[in-house]
Amino acid sequence: MAKKRKPVVAVVGRPNVGKSTLFNALAGDKISIVQDTPGITRDRIYADVTWLNYQFTLIDTGGIEPDSKDIILSQMREQAQIAIDTADVILFLTDVRQGLQDSDDKVANMLRKSHKPVLLVVNKVDNFQKMEADVYEFYNLGIGDPHPISAAERTGLGDLLDEVVKFFPDGAAEEEEDDRIHVAIVGKPNVGKSSLINKLLGENRLIVSDIAGTTRDAVDTEVKYNGKEYVFIDTAGLRRKNKIKEELEHYMIIRTVSAVERADVTVLLIDAEEGITEQDAKIAGIAHDRGKAMIIAVNKWDAIEKNDKSVKEFTDKIRSTLSFMPYAEIMFISALTGQRLPKLYEMIDTVYENSNLRVSTGVLNEILSEAVVLQQPPQDKGKMLRIYYMTQVAVKPPTFVFFVNDKHLMHFSYQRYLENKIRETFGFRGTPLHFILRERKADEK
Repeated sequence: MAKKRKPVVAVVGRPNVGKSTLFNALAGDKISIVQDTPGITRDRIYADVTWLNYQFTLIDTGGIEPDSKDIILSQMREQAQIAIDTADVILFLTDVRQGLQDSDDKVANMLRKSHKPVLLVVNKVDNFQKMEADVYEFYNLGIGDPHPISAAERTGLGDLLDEVVKFFPDGAAEEEEDDRIHVAIVGKPNVGKSSLINKLLGENRLIVSDIAGTTRDAVDTEVKYNGKEYVFIDTAGLRRKNKIKEELEHYMIIRTVSAVERADVTVLLIDAEEGITEQDAKIAGIAHDRGKAMIIAVNKWDAIEKNDKSVKEFTDKIRSTLSFMPYAEIMFISALTGQRLPKLYEMIDTVYENSNLRVSTGVLNEILSEAVVLQQPPQDKGKMLRIYYMTQVAVKPPTFVFFVNDKHLMHFSYQRYLENKIRETFGFRGTPLHFILRERKADEK
C-alpha cells in the first residue's frame, strides 16, 4: 500500500512580525478535530490546512520572544533550523513596517544554504500601491521574490498558498509502495527512545540499514523480526544542545507531529521513575488527533521498587491522565534489559491489524439494533434520535458513518455507548475509532 504523507510547511520569522496571526489566518477554525476531545490540552503549534485539493500540516516555529538582540538572533537560528529539519516548504515572514533587519539577513543566509524551498513573505502590507518600494527592499535578502500579504486583513493569502503548493510532490505526497509497518517511537527527551531502538536491533542481530528520513531529521531504521519487516521512526537525537526548556518542548512537539504523520503505529515511551506527565499527554494527543494505533510503553520498569499493586496503580494513573484514549494498549518494558521487548512486536502487530479491521455492514447493524434496544437513544423536546443504519467507510483508523434523523440529538455520551458496544464485539484494541454523522429523512432510508 502506498504511504501517504502530508507535506509540512513551517513559518519562521522575528518576534512581532505576525507569525501567529498568519498561522491563525491559514489554519482558520480547523485548529482541532470537530469537537475538542476532553483531556487534551492543545498548543497552537501545528494545524492541518486544506487549500484546493491539497492538505498540509502548518507549523508555527515561534516560541519565546526574548528582549535582547543577540538572543533574538540565536532564537531565530534555532527556529530556522527546526524548519529546515522538518519542513518541505518554509515561509520566511518579515514585516514591511519594521523594514529589513540585520537578523533577517543572517537567517536568510541559513535558509538559502538549506536548499529547501523558501518563500519570502512580507507581512502588514495593507496598501501595496503605497508600500511597493518598501516591499521591493526585501529583494536584497537574495532569496527570491517577496510575496506581500496582510495576515490581519487576510489579503494576499490565496496567492501565497498557490505558490506554496507548487513545491509539493505530485499527488500531494504519494510515496512508494510499502507494506512494512511503520512505527513512530515518541516521548519526552531522555525517556530511552534511542536505547529502545538499539535494543530492538541488538535482539535481532540483523543487517540493518539506516535510511535518513526523507526531508526529516528523524532517522528511519529498518528491522526484521520473525520474518516480518518493520520501520522504526525515531524522534530522538536532539543534536543541538539547547539552553531553553520551552524551545526544546516546542521542537519535540514539531518532531513528533512529523514522525506520527508517517507512522501506522505510535509507541509512546513513558519513564517509569518519573510517572506520566502533562507533556506525555500532549504527545499522546498528537497521535490521537491523527487517528493512529497507540501503545503506551512504560520504560525503565526494572528500576522501580514494586509490590503486587504497582502495575495496577501505574495503569490507573495513565488511564486517568490519558482519559481521551481509553483504547490505548499499555505495557511495561525495559529498554536496558530487553524485558518484554518480544511482546512489544506482538502488540505492534495486534494494534496494526485492529486499525485495519473491516466489519461488514450486516453485522454492524445487528450490533446497532441490539444496542438501541438495550439503551434508548436520547431525545430532546419530545424528538428522539433515530439511527437508520451504520456502515464502515475506512480503515486506519476504522471510520463509521451513522445515518440519523437529526445529528444534534446524538449526545457525546450515547456515541461513546455505541462505541463501547462495537469494541465489546470486535475488540479494536489499541486503535481509535472515528464516527461521522449524516442526516437522512426517514423516507430516504
